[in-house]
Amino acid sequence: MDTATSKKTITSNLLWKILELGGTQGIQAVVSILLARILSPDEFGTIGLITIFLTIANTIVQSGFATALIQKKDVRDDDFSSVLWVSCGFACLMYAILFLCAPAVARFYDMEILTGLLRVTGIILFPGALASVQTSYVSRNMQFRKLFIGSLISVIISGTVAVIMALKGFGVWAMSWQQIIFWFLLVVVMFFLVSWKPKFVLLWTRVREFLSFGWKILAAGLLDTIWVNIYGLVIGKKFSAAELGGYNRAEQFPKLIAANLGTAVQSVMLPAYSKAQDEKDRLRDMLQSTIRYSAFFLLPMLAGLFAVSRPLVALVLTEKWLFCVPYMQILCISYMLWPIHTANLQAANAQGRSDLFLKIELLKKVSGIIFLLISLRYGIIAILVLKTINEVVCAVLNAAPSGRLLKYGFGRQMIDMLPSFICSAVMAAAAMLIPLTGLTGIVLILVQIITGIIVYAGLSYIINREMLNGTITLVKQLAGK
Repeated sequence: MDTATSKKTITSNLLWKILELGGTQGIQAVVSILLARILSPDEFGTIGLITIFLTIANTIVQSGFATALIQKKDVRDDDFSSVLWVSCGFACLMYAILFLCAPAVARFYDMEILTGLLRVTGIILFPGALASVQTSYVSRNMQFRKLFIGSLISVIISGTVAVIMALKGFGVWAMSWQQIIFWFLLVVVMFFLVSWKPKFVLLWTRVREFLSFGWKILAAGLLDTIWVNIYGLVIGKKFSAAELGGYNRAEQFPKLIAANLGTAVQSVMLPAYSKAQDEKDRLRDMLQSTIRYSAFFLLPMLAGLFAVSRPLVALVLTEKWLFCVPYMQILCISYMLWPIHTANLQAANAQGRSDLFLKIELLKKVSGIIFLLISLRYGIIAILVLKTINEVVCAVLNAAPSGRLLKYGFGRQMIDMLPSFICSAVMAAAAMLIPLTGLTGIVLILVQIITGIIVYAGLSYIINREMLNGTITLVKQLAGK
């Protein structure tokens, strides 16, 4: 495959991955908004707690092996089946642990309903195991269009059922069944879309090869998942379920933007980086391009969300959620270094340096624990401010391997992101002046958005023209396909 064809393939699949994440998460965001208008902050806090435990369990079931399937140069169909059965074994183990520990979790948080919620919703671990292998096959073969179709169908149907159940008075169970229906439906749809089908094959020799690489990714992923969710666990215990619900709603919007763009880049660029793992100059150029374009798209969206957060929350979630606006604004800033986090870690994995990946995660968690312990006595705002400061420390650590292996470290990466930072900051400041005109509601938000687009495009033409022209060229190429 020549360079031009390779770039076109990567661009096309990145688009499909962004559509898959943006489409499904966009619909999920709409569903969450509808549920937030129907349900209370306490109910959202309750489901938020079980989601944390399920996310941690799912990481053990799905991570490590899935990444190894994508990264390893020689992979056969039987390898996918072997990994599937091992993942199913992990799913059985994790479900048994969740089932047995559910009453203890309920007592710890003084919420009796958590016992039933954990035991019932925990069955998603089983379709999750199969879905992770299906997704690995799709990622390795650059077939993200199929994942887009499967995810879209699943999220629409599961979301519709959840809203109906909420209207009928099912409360937190509406959100529980939404997850169950989504995962089982995704597996069924992908079974018909993906050519790979499970076989009753378990090749231990191959499994051990994947384990030698995958256990480090699993350990790092588990550490990261626990750490990402530890804020919810702490807030849920130290404060109220309503405060946890507010934190979850506040995080929803910036995370929808940042994490999904990061996941899209990760899913598409890991196999692309892996193909260039022996060509340092090419890998460095790909990493630089990824960071620059990710910043160009991500930073203005987060800055814009910062500017419109208050009228947006009041309009979309209703005024009962206004207490979470400061949380959302701080989290918008916290997520701005996401391109550095995601791109650097995938570049390290692509070079087979899962050892560096694990060491970095350990250092980041030590740093994070220190900041969290300092902030606990000062309230949620202090927790989030110090979380943001820790993100800077983590970005420096994530960029360290690229600085050593590719001569492209944190300083150079920040310089590449700086034009997008400046344009986004000025854009946000301009948008935040609009409420002084007296506009309110949807009109205010629309005017803020239009103002932001005009200011960002104009400033980009002046100080970030290369990225602007590259984006325009990319859109023309995709439109001409």
